[in-house]
Amino acid sequence: MMIDKGHELDYNRIGVLVSINMSGGGVPKRRVGDAKVSRLGLLGDAQDDKKNHGGPERAVCVYSLERIHALQQEGHPIDVGTAGENVTLEGIDWDLVAPGVRIKLGDDVVLEVASFTSPCKTIKGSFIDGEFPRISQKLHPGWSRVYARVLSEGEIRFGDHVELIPAT
Repeated sequence: MMIDKGHELDYNRIGVLVSINMSGGGVPKRRVGDAKVSRLGLLGDAQDDKKNHGGPERAVCVYSLERIHALQQEGHPIDVGTAGENVTLEGIDWDLVAPGVRIKLGDDVVLEVASFTSPCKTIKGSFIDGEFPRISQKLHPGWSRVYARVLSEGEIRFGDHVELIPAT
């Protein structure tokens, strides 16, 4: 997909899927090359705490590579998948990602951001002195991961194009 960098709106909304992350439960989630995405999330991924994670409204956890890199520059030992995200994106203006926005991954999968995540102590190892509230939307707007529902199922692969579709 060609990106017209002269058209700022499109440039901020077009990116790439740089990591797909899964685990048998808990964190860290490890990189995989591809995954099937169903209404309940990535097939083969699991959560230890089903009360607070997973389900149709929290099917896929999404985060920004640029935010991860900025946190690393602050000295945090966070890395891709260590905060529990299933999908890591690059090139999207993360400030545009909010409930109601849709994210198209590859040719088939469409997610809709349902909510900002509430960080929990299971990811404290990704932060200096265990300060996981660093990615709390309430305390630090724009730094949260997001939960998304799956509107269109399909397969995703490392390197797939990503498109941010504004809320209607």
